[in-house]
Amino acid sequence: MTLASVVIVGAGQAGFQVAASLRHEGYDGRIPLIGDEPGLPYQRPPLSKAYLLGKIQATNLLFRPADFYTTQRIELLHDQATAIDRLNRRVVLASGAAVSYDHLVLATGAHNRPLPVPGAELPQVFGIKTKADADALAPLAKEARNVVVIGAGFIGLEFAAVAAALGANVHVLELGERPMARAVSREMSELFRQSHEAWGVHFDFRQGLSRIDGDNGRVCAVQTGDGRALPADLVVFGIGVIPNAQLATEAGLDIENGIKVDASLLTSDSRISAVGDVASFPCLQNDEQHTRLESVQNAIDQARAVAARLMGKPAPYSALPWFWTDQGDLKLQIAGLSNGYDSTVVLGSVEDKQVSVLCFRQDRLVAVESCNRIGDHMAARKLLARAPKLTAAEAAADGFDLKVWEAANRD
Repeated sequence: MTLASVVIVGAGQAGFQVAASLRHEGYDGRIPLIGDEPGLPYQRPPLSKAYLLGKIQATNLLFRPADFYTTQRIELLHDQATAIDRLNRRVVLASGAAVSYDHLVLATGAHNRPLPVPGAELPQVFGIKTKADADALAPLAKEARNVVVIGAGFIGLEFAAVAAALGANVHVLELGERPMARAVSREMSELFRQSHEAWGVHFDFRQGLSRIDGDNGRVCAVQTGDGRALPADLVVFGIGVIPNAQLATEAGLDIENGIKVDASLLTSDSRISAVGDVASFPCLQNDEQHTRLESVQNAIDQARAVAARLMGKPAPYSALPWFWTDQGDLKLQIAGLSNGYDSTVVLGSVEDKQVSVLCFRQDRLVAVESCNRIGDHMAARKLLARAPKLTAAEAAADGFDLKVWEAANRD
């Protein structure tokens, strides 16, 4: 089947990668790339850390310079997709225009879960999702003396580390019992808790937020769930995201915690694919349960898989998930999914902040968390990409080295 036009809705990591990969695969048709933000497509992970600290400039965020889109004939449309006309295979835009497609790729991403408390509308309350968010937040972060962070996940802790480095008093409220509880083991949580506290960050676990107080339109305090008032002139929240599935829902596509796709990343309409943070796919590493992953790796790999399929090279999506976060002098890299792990083996030195936690489920290695041990992370990705035979007893043996074991046990 010849595709005259592949339309992509969403110009983030996944959408950009679909366009770039199609050209790399030799596709010669039209590629309209629809994004509702101004400017060129850009990467988001640095927004909550290096970009806020001024360590990188806006141009360093760009996936590619402007001439890339010209030479690759990728049509950047700065508009908002408002409807999918499946019958006539068109995407309707807010401007009133419509773009016809032979195949449509939905890479609409996700948006921040809103903070559901009084005072969340004050201008010194931020979720970090876009460059515009980071641009507005950066000068306030440099001036803030009392910062309250809501949520001890990746985004919240990345910002907490930035604010502490800038000299602010930082207080983190977290409903869970430890940092990054949904993402990492207790051992790794403890290393990050200790490090943040050494930087001056104060944690309140099992603690919610009841409201944000303002004075003359500016944040002055937050009220905790147990009735305390914490001084604050800046509040940053990271309490999860919601997939941008409204377009797909209104178009009648199947939805299951995002846009439901099959192993080839096709939706319930064979002319529409979905990729990235919005896609709920049968994940091989999660017993083929439908899973939605929020990571750069997943966005890139799914985009490449769709581009290859559209160019006649179909294959079930099976890429190994991996993630990372940078917080202060800690670089955490995670390979695999630790869902349901029941035992761990810890390698390295907590005192030196160089630790890997191997997570096992029924004595099968399912994930490796590595802090400041890049060699372990790379070995783990290779090992987990095949069926690993490593047992917890082997990993716990004196002198065990993950890199050496991986190299010695390649097929």
